[in-house]
Amino acid sequence: MAGGGARLGRLKIGGGARWNRYARWRRGPAVLLLAVLAVLVLLTASIPPTASMDGEAAAVPALSPSSDDAPANTERDDDLALYDRIIARVADGEDYYAAAVEEQRAGDYPVRPGLAVRLPTLAILHARLGEGGLQAIAFLLLAATAWAWWRRLGAEPGGARYRNFAAALIVLGGSTILNRYYFVLHEFWTGMLIALSLGLHRPGRYWPALAVAALALALREHTLPFVLLMAAMALWRRHWREGLAWLTLTGIFALALRFHLEAVAALVLPTDPQGPPWLVLDGMRGWLSKVVLSSNLRFLPHWLAGPLAVLMVFGWSGWRSPAGSTATLLLLGYALAFMLAGRANNFYWGAVVAPLMFVGLAFVPVAATSLIRAARGR
Repeated sequence: MAGGGARLGRLKIGGGARWNRYARWRRGPAVLLLAVLAVLVLLTASIPPTASMDGEAAAVPALSPSSDDAPANTERDDDLALYDRIIARVADGEDYYAAAVEEQRAGDYPVRPGLAVRLPTLAILHARLGEGGLQAIAFLLLAATAWAWWRRLGAEPGGARYRNFAAALIVLGGSTILNRYYFVLHEFWTGMLIALSLGLHRPGRYWPALAVAALALALREHTLPFVLLMAAMALWRRHWREGLAWLTLTGIFALALRFHLEAVAALVLPTDPQGPPWLVLDGMRGWLSKVVLSSNLRFLPHWLAGPLAVLMVFGWSGWRSPAGSTATLLLLGYALAFMLAGRANNFYWGAVVAPLMFVGLAFVPVAATSLIRAARGR
């Protein structure tokens, strides 16, 4: 009976279930991964925020300056004020590209290369719908994303027991989208749409996910790695039609991006300086600065926020399912990209993956327990 009770206890946390990736690992690989994980946790706990990270974090208020409850002395961040001016001019009927290039030039922001000028979609939507319309969309988007992940976890092996917690984590990770202060930032909308797209996706049933991803791609080109990963995963599963659909979306976006770059280039003057490079090779600090400062992790001390970010990715890796595998590859891919590219003032890029990252915390206990047992040879 005692042995049976022990086995039952193991089953309750995942035991040797096929969806539990680390339950059947051999001792050697388990010990190696635990060592790597320990090093990453210690490393991220020891990396203090830079001065620029402190400054950016302090500049983000809890409430929008347009809110009646906002502090009277709250100042609008320079980047956000720039987007405010562009949106106001578009709302007055001006051409987006003329307004964006003129405002960026007047504010000493680069317009070269063309990607320094954002895609027009969010500014046009903001101008047409207003802040009230976006507030309603933000609530619906957050609710839809939590619902989509509640459904998806219930449909994939091992996920049903975690779906309530995971849905709550999506709300926690994505709640920044409800803050009107961020409405002009493309990455916060993009991150929620990516999370919704992956939550809606089912292998072989991809049209809702594809439509949501198309909207995210129209907002920010940083969505492209997600779209390419979805295409690669579909082709790896030999779902040729789905793979072709994701690749077709990529081709359509390439044409739209070409139009965007040509529209910007037509307004660029020979005297316009080239913007600083985005390739800065900032390593682990670059990844941490983005995913921490662009999420609710910013409210925690750095020695706790950094390890939690690592554990989020680790938790995702423990769920052996189509959703778990895709999310793990996605987060690792963006982590590498953020280590290579993005200046200190580009910290908001991390919002592209921040909402999805939080779900990984739901799987940390079972993943860690299984990995430790495997390392002990049990």
